[in-house]
Amino acid sequence: MNITRVGFGAWAIGGGGWAFAWGDQDDDQSMAAMRYAIERGVNWIDTAAVYGLGHSEELVGRVLRDLPNDKRPYVFTKCGLIWDEHDRTAVAKRIGRPESIRQEIERSLKRLGVERIDLYQVHWPAEDGTPIEEYWQTLLDLKREGKARAIGLSNHKLDQLERAERLGHVDTLQPPLSAIRRDVAAAELPWCHNHQTGVIVYSPMQSGLLTGSFSEARAAALPAGDWRSRSPEFQAPRLQNNLALADALRPIAAKHKTAVGAVAVAWTLAVPGVTGAIVGARSPEQVDGWIRAADLTLDPSDLKDIASAIERTGAGTGPVL
Repeated sequence: MNITRVGFGAWAIGGGGWAFAWGDQDDDQSMAAMRYAIERGVNWIDTAAVYGLGHSEELVGRVLRDLPNDKRPYVFTKCGLIWDEHDRTAVAKRIGRPESIRQEIERSLKRLGVERIDLYQVHWPAEDGTPIEEYWQTLLDLKREGKARAIGLSNHKLDQLERAERLGHVDTLQPPLSAIRRDVAAAELPWCHNHQTGVIVYSPMQSGLLTGSFSEARAAALPAGDWRSRSPEFQAPRLQNNLALADALRPIAAKHKTAVGAVAVAWTLAVPGVTGAIVGARSPEQVDGWIRAADLTLDPSDLKDIASAIERTGAGTGPVL
């Protein structure tokens, strides 16, 4: 698959009422955002069964149904998180049992309204005692059976990648990466580069902190139904460091006549080993804030300025790139 450098992230559009929700959302606006991103040339959507406890996949499916086959984007989704229908706000359990994954993919196929998922990934390492070899073999089987075109791992570490690769190729890794959260650059990105494993990073704008429009007041006003209200990155002292880093991106954005968020996303795309970045939006206007990142090339002086800002502000963790 030849994917565009940015893809549409469908986490937030899942709506409210679950453990990692972004609060209630307007479904019509969410679907309008997806359609607009596709019109602007984005050719893949990243979702997951757990986003909105099935609701995100359902919205993606509704958008797909309105498109002719030759205009449809690639659809990526994930498995391995099982929620409790009797307590929808409880954190989903990380389950890797083969029979559970097989049930999940059938439900995802139905919600999305497709016969095959373009990229199917395990969302998090299993915590139910299922070894990675067992759940990775299940994904290899699903690929061989034609249920998935490509398969990968999300939020998995170096040793887990190596164990999976011994059974069959890991097509992709989906890790978090932003100028604030840089840990994956230490080991996993070089491994992926050496093994021809694609990397699609999530939260390149650190869930809004690097958009240039966030503030301490906005962080303080986040409702309880928005998972960010409980995140240390949105609380002192990290919040102030993170916002200082966002401010340091403004001169670079002005130089390139683009948005701060586009610079933040373009920084992740400049990291060696990164194939593409997943960027969320809940309205067409938000898409305009990052769409230019796909063709924005940061020059060596820009990258040096960002590295200096990371060191100066003390924002985040991981290698200073």
